[in-house]
Amino acid sequence: MTTAHRPFKRALDRLHGAGLRPTRQRLGLARLLFEGCDRHVTAEQLHGEAVSADLPVSLATVYNTLNQFTAAGLLREVVVEAGKSYFDTNTSDHHHFFLENTGRLEDIPGDHLAIQNLPSAPTGTRIARVDVIVRLVEDGE
Repeated sequence: MTTAHRPFKRALDRLHGAGLRPTRQRLGLARLLFEGCDRHVTAEQLHGEAVSADLPVSLATVYNTLNQFTAAGLLREVVVEAGKSYFDTNTSDHHHFFLENTGRLEDIPGDHLAIQNLPSAPTGTRIARVDVIVRLVEDGE
């Protein structure tokens, strides 16, 4: 059977690969998230997309699903300020520009930024990843 006959195949494969059971809500949200290009989305934005796509799902379920996808390695959470997170479908090592006046988040490729002179991690720990968010305002702001 071809992908044309199984429109949820990509999303289904992602869920199976992450060890997640493909419930109707997870499958629908995975399809919205992963069937296009890499993107940054808030829970509220994804909930709005789900409603527009006639996917009956509560905002709480969207939050829970995004957190499950993040824990499974399918998404990366980018916290831009207290109470404001984006979920990134690009899980590779990279950084972000955050346009403060519009709330837009854009990728900075990982190889475009060099981080030097990091402090040593405390005993018994190691640095897992460094996330850089470069905050921007448009001229005239």
